[in-house]
Amino acid sequence: MAERLLRVRTRQKSKKPEFNFHDSHKKKKLGTSWRKPRGLHNKLRQHIAAKGRVVQPGFGSPKAVRGYHPSGMAEIRVNNVAELAAAQGCAVRIASAVGMKKRLDIQAKAAEMGLKVLNPKGGA
Repeated sequence: MAERLLRVRTRQKSKKPEFNFHDSHKKKKLGTSWRKPRGLHNKLRQHIAAKGRVVQPGFGSPKAVRGYHPSGMAEIRVNNVAELAAAQGCAVRIASAVGMKKRLDIQAKAAEMGLKVLNPKGGA
């Protein structure tokens, strides 16, 4: 069932518009990440079709596969080797603050346990 829902999510996300911060293309200092329009005369808040789409619950993924990696596995972030025990059946993403020495230890242990590391580096 998860495979079917992942296909549903892929098809759904291909039709989803890009939700950018209103008028972010006009000012260099504005980022594109979504912010809810709150102005009294804001055309995007008024749902004027030509101004773009507004984020709504209907654009979300199916609840059963929400947050899954495209490979179809649930994702878990680990900071040390001990946290790998809770990652059985999941894809592992090593936290960015982890140094190379500990990272290589985590990667070696994950390979031994048969876990997929999403952001491997270095020798392992």
